[in-house]
Amino acid sequence: MTDLPTASTLLRRGHWTGPADSCALDYEGRFLRRRVLVMASGLSFLVDLPQTASLEAGDALELGDGRRVAILAAPEPLCEARGDLARLAWHVGNRHTPCEIRPDCLVIRRDHVIAHMLAHLGAELRDTTGPFAPEGGAYGHGRTHAHEHGHSAHAH
Repeated sequence: MTDLPTASTLLRRGHWTGPADSCALDYEGRFLRRRVLVMASGLSFLVDLPQTASLEAGDALELGDGRRVAILAAPEPLCEARGDLARLAWHVGNRHTPCEIRPDCLVIRRDHVIAHMLAHLGAELRDTTGPFAPEGGAYGHGRTHAHEHGHSAHAH
């Protein structure tokens, strides 16, 4: 048991209002079930969700006493790819690489192997830093977990 305030309720973006402290997490940090986090105010708290969840910027965790902690997407090293976006997106998706799709570019977390592949395909690359909000996957909210879609590969 812990003496830390505990958050066991996840409130999705657009389904909560009111004052809140905040906690900035990178893409990997926003995938969790149980972990101690630190709010912007410096207060530590325990996240103890019933199941693993993919948090998004704008979601909130509710502490047992009713206080809320807004989730922010922390800046992280990214790479923007411009060019034949449909072709580039196919290759990124074929490697199950998380990807944010914008009207003029694809954005991935900085990865020299994927960047090399994209450059070889003719992409114009630009390293940048910012919050990363990739597509959530074809089967619903959150991440796709590689090939584990909860069904037989032939049950389409």
